[in-house]
Amino acid sequence: MSGRDFLGNGWSFPIRPGPRGGFTWSSAETDIQESIWIILGTAKGERQMLPQFGCGIHNYVFAPNSPATRASIAEDVRGALTTFEPRIDLTGIRVDAAPDDPARLFIRIDYRVKKTNAFHNLVYPFYLSEGKES
Repeated sequence: MSGRDFLGNGWSFPIRPGPRGGFTWSSAETDIQESIWIILGTAKGERQMLPQFGCGIHNYVFAPNSPATRASIAEDVRGALTTFEPRIDLTGIRVDAAPDDPARLFIRIDYRVKKTNAFHNLVYPFYLSEGKES
């Protein structure tokens, strides 16, 4: 085991071919960040063999952009990441409306990697109405 291998590794997300064939891999903090994106991007019930895997934020498509909706999304994100990403401790989750688009939310996730005590953050865009482009 070398360097930061203890943080894990896996296929990069999105999956793409490597320069010599096969798939590209990610490791350490990059693997954790990609795992968070996978959890948030997967609707509960979407994976047949793991029906509880994922996050319930997809239930909020077409919901009003209100403080109650944003608070509920924050709780769903907290529950999903606490359950499915054991390598981190959440230090904060904030859901804000985009200033230029009332149908877009920014989910800001602040977390600490348990093994290294390193702090990171990530912003996940979420659309309350379908058909938007980033």
